[in-house]
Amino acid sequence: MERRELLKMAAALGAWGLPVPALLTGQLAWAKPSGEAEPFDFAWLKGHARDLSSRPHQSHEGELPETLKSISWDDYQKIQFRPEKALWREDDLAFQAQLFHLGLFFQTPVRIYEVTDGEARKIPYNPDFFKYSGENPLGDLPEDLGYAGFRIQFHTNFKLDLAAFLGASYFRAVGEELQYGLSARGLAIDTGLPGEEEFPVFTAFWLEKPEPGSGKLTVYALMESPSVTGAYAFDLFPGRDMVMDISAALYPRTSIERVGIAPLTSMYQVGENDRRMGYDWRPEIHDSDGLSLWTGAGEWLWRPLVNPRSVMVNSFVDRNPRGFGLLQRDRNFDHYQDDGVYYDRRPSAWVEPGEDWGRGQVMLVEIPTTDETFDNIVAFWNPQEPLAPDQEHLVSYRLTWGAEPPQAPHSLARTVATRTGLGGVVGQERTKFSWRFAIDFAGGPLTMLGPDAEVEAVINASRGGVEITSARPLEEINGYRAMFDLVPGDSEEPIDLRVYLRLGDQPLTETWVYQYTPPPEDERTLY
Repeated sequence: MERRELLKMAAALGAWGLPVPALLTGQLAWAKPSGEAEPFDFAWLKGHARDLSSRPHQSHEGELPETLKSISWDDYQKIQFRPEKALWREDDLAFQAQLFHLGLFFQTPVRIYEVTDGEARKIPYNPDFFKYSGENPLGDLPEDLGYAGFRIQFHTNFKLDLAAFLGASYFRAVGEELQYGLSARGLAIDTGLPGEEEFPVFTAFWLEKPEPGSGKLTVYALMESPSVTGAYAFDLFPGRDMVMDISAALYPRTSIERVGIAPLTSMYQVGENDRRMGYDWRPEIHDSDGLSLWTGAGEWLWRPLVNPRSVMVNSFVDRNPRGFGLLQRDRNFDHYQDDGVYYDRRPSAWVEPGEDWGRGQVMLVEIPTTDETFDNIVAFWNPQEPLAPDQEHLVSYRLTWGAEPPQAPHSLARTVATRTGLGGVVGQERTKFSWRFAIDFAGGPLTMLGPDAEVEAVINASRGGVEITSARPLEEINGYRAMFDLVPGDSEEPIDLRVYLRLGDQPLTETWVYQYTPPPEDERTLY
């Protein structure tokens, strides 16, 4: 997948909140706009995007000097923005913005504007906003070079990032733990299909200067690709969680086979339910451990992530979903033992539609990976009705970044762990291959059950046999554990599983869903 180089860069940047010292020395002023002011609002941006969609796409990728195209990773890391040059540094506002330099994997120039009182002024490229301590000289850089993107800081701590927009249409944000993790995108196109995926690009941003004392920042973006243009508005509300209210107007140039609305991108290499790539000394390595869905019918689903042997695409058909997200539920440091990047602090991201989205499907794409620097998980909403060319398509949603999603199945217990391993009965010789599943549920009504409650595990498998089933209290988590063995038979085709606990006719838990792919026959060791 062409995604890998781009995402490797984004993941390797890690926190993006690197110490921000800076290209050439100089004494120019703060990052202030210049040039003539032009009227600007979201209506104008939508009109501009619509107009561009009627013309052939023009890519500006690679329009930068060779010294920046071929710059080494180490030298690119040594191009650093001067924090004293930040936008709004002198204005005593709650927000400041710093700029990313072009180079290495970021080779599409991005124009950045400041919007004040309904007028936009371009922030021209200025080498004096940066300092450079790399080995190879960068040479004379053009005055109209542009930038790669920007990051946002808040008055509570101007040394740390709240959000960053960098690379294609990718952006990230943090919650109260101030730790970057998974990413979001403006739009996904043909993700998980056999052909090449298309990556739309935010080619221009307009940062609206916030009012004094305001805790809201508005960012506008122009998106372009061969298949579509788009106008985006982001309202950012920092707090315990970072809340983004996102509105988009999309203008397809051509028919798109698979469009992904509100796409989230994450990484899953190894976890307690999937140890296929568990060669590392750390027990678990992932930015997210599951996909959570709240369906239009009100059902809560939890799908643990996996690192598959081959690309897997799962579709959860729905109508007017109430929300979905990639979550990092496991927040126990002992389960990761990583004191460098702190996977236990990675934020979850939750999508809440701003209007009825109609019929479609939440899609989950899982791609094999051997390395934690590759993002290999994508989740998005795919509408049933394709986006028609030469028409305007409006969509809005709220995106929340934080430890816990704002919407949760409070009346139901939730899945807190999924573990798998070889099935069978301890002490008895195994005569056939089976795979054991142990699913822990906690919270909700489970805390109120008496010792004689007849809790039942409801287990459904699309094929194969289910045996040795149980549902029993687990005092250590103040919850219950469901266990069963799956006998897959001779086929290696994936098997879909659904499990929940009930008491009589009353569901006690969210529904755990999984797709298990049996190993090849020669790997079914019975020990």
